[in-house]
Amino acid sequence: MTKFYEEFEKTIGHAFKKKELLEVVFTHRSYLNEHRGIKLEHNERMEFLGDAVLELVVTDYLYRHYPNPEGELTSWRSALVRGTSLSAVAGKISLEKYLKMSRGEAKSSGKSRSLILANALEALIGAMFLDGGLVAPEKFIKEYIIKDLEDIISQGLYRDSKSALQEIIQEREGATPAYKIISETGPDHNKEFVSAVISRERELARGEGSSKQAAEQEAARHALSIIESE
Repeated sequence: MTKFYEEFEKTIGHAFKKKELLEVVFTHRSYLNEHRGIKLEHNERMEFLGDAVLELVVTDYLYRHYPNPEGELTSWRSALVRGTSLSAVAGKISLEKYLKMSRGEAKSSGKSRSLILANALEALIGAMFLDGGLVAPEKFIKEYIIKDLEDIISQGLYRDSKSALQEIIQEREGATPAYKIISETGPDHNKEFVSAVISRERELARGEGSSKQAAEQEAARHALSIIESE
């Protein structure tokens, strides 16, 4: 097991003293459902811990480095720790290569796969904390997550897309955009929604998400991109 994870540990810059923590990080619930005889813990509890560590480190960094109002800091933090951002970081460190999932989950793609990767990344942060306190996860979070903050601010990626789109549409057309759920698929614990944003009976864009709100935000983001490129 030690040799198997050496490459990964070099990538993230942390050699685990407790290697068994990595076994938990990389074990998805579906794997244990398919291999009931294996005595392992899945990564959901560790993800819960990692989520809290991530929010603490990001919040502390923002508080110490930016005198901005609470509302702005909250928006920046949300942009840094949202699922799509964490999934992208998981891709950079090849986390998926080590994941243990059921055959069905291994074939998943899109939002479902992105959520699995984001959750595993939070579990990794939790594991680092359990392995030796806050120093290692703080270093990792700054190197791989907080580093994108300046781009998020300069490019306005923290904006509430629905509010921004509403302002533009009201100014241009004197109308308020509406949202319509086009489809809803998947089991209750892993829903996928597709939403369309509409203005004056004209569809502007569509978006996908694991909740209706997320799908609507994605549709608004796509609409903003189209408008801004015109």
